[in-house]
Amino acid sequence: MALDTVSLGRTGTKVSEIAFGTWRFGRENDEGDIEVGPEQAHRLLDAYADAGGTFIDTADMYGGGRAEEYIGDWLADRDRENFVIASKIYWPTREDPNGVGLNRKHLRRNIDEILDRLGTDYVDVLYTHRWDDDTPAREFMRTLDEFVRDGKVNYLGTSTLEPNAWKIAKANEIADKRGYEPFTVSQPRYNVVNREIEGNYLDMCADYDVGVVPWSPLAGGFLTGKYSRNKEPPADSRAASDQQFVDSYLTPENFDALEAVESVAADVGASPGQVALAWLLHHDQVTAPIVGARTVDQLEENLAAAEVSLTPDQFERLADAKRE
Repeated sequence: MALDTVSLGRTGTKVSEIAFGTWRFGRENDEGDIEVGPEQAHRLLDAYADAGGTFIDTADMYGGGRAEEYIGDWLADRDRENFVIASKIYWPTREDPNGVGLNRKHLRRNIDEILDRLGTDYVDVLYTHRWDDDTPAREFMRTLDEFVRDGKVNYLGTSTLEPNAWKIAKANEIADKRGYEPFTVSQPRYNVVNREIEGNYLDMCADYDVGVVPWSPLAGGFLTGKYSRNKEPPADSRAASDQQFVDSYLTPENFDALEAVESVAADVGASPGQVALAWLLHHDQVTAPIVGARTVDQLEENLAAAEVSLTPDQFERLADAKRE
């Protein structure tokens, strides 16, 4: 299996059709154990690259910076130019009143630390990890534009928890008027059961030529089929210890949508998770969904979604499974 390449929005840069997310790298669980250590991280990156993967997603706060260090150590034995590396900036990485958000002091210090951990002169995409209502958009857009002009960043993106189409549009209008680099990539949550970006947000992305790189394409594991209606969740699952996850995902309407995913999966001979990913791969406004994995087997199963073909009718069945 070899992943195809697609255009990263209108940037002209080509990326693999599935991105690899590294939020588990260096992350400590509730027991204080590291979920994915450096050796496992390198095995996962090897498997991703061997499948033709080129688009690696990380953030300065993943694993307290360890995720970027793992990637940097791995890149040292590879040709950096063969990969598109995206990182994010916003959350605090130290105790400092100016060490959070999109203020200029925080941005300028953290971009150099990001590059140092990754062992590279530049990142291909720098996302604002969240929106900062305390810093005027004209301020952070100016600072981010400096990063592009200095060659530290190729393109700017924004990662969101809640749809904020008008804020991105405002920032891009400021960029247009002042000659700054605009946001050309967006990383919202989007999957078969989380549909909040449909409508104004996707319309904004289309109007401003913003590429869409969704996170949580499997809805935190809900769309893999591990949960069943009216049954206790597996003891080792996220739902067993996270009531917010239960309240958000284990709902009657979401199980209705999951049944549609499972029905299509039975039709095409694939797993529910692969079908959920295939739906995004067939979506004409999605550039590349981001998958994460603890094991190589999990990663390879996710990447196999690229081989799943959906008919227009099957795509619409999934699109109609849940509407906001």
